[in-house]
Amino acid sequence: MQAKDLRDKTNEELIALLEERKKELINFRLKLVTGVVDNVRAGRLARKDIARIKTILRERELSEQGRKESKKKK
Repeated sequence: MQAKDLRDKTNEELIALLEERKKELINFRLKLVTGVVDNVRAGRLARKDIARIKTILRERELSEQGRKESKKKK
């Protein structure tokens, strides 16, 4: 999933997507151990999606903190 697509989503949607990707990664790891994996890149893609989602959530958190601090200074 592209970062620009993720930025269009709300925080609640991103959190739900993050939980879904984490579950997919756990299932991938279980399949990897049992040797039933068809697509070995799925784990890498899930990890990258998780990182993208966390980055966007953190950017939003920092921008919100910046707005609060600028209001305090005024």
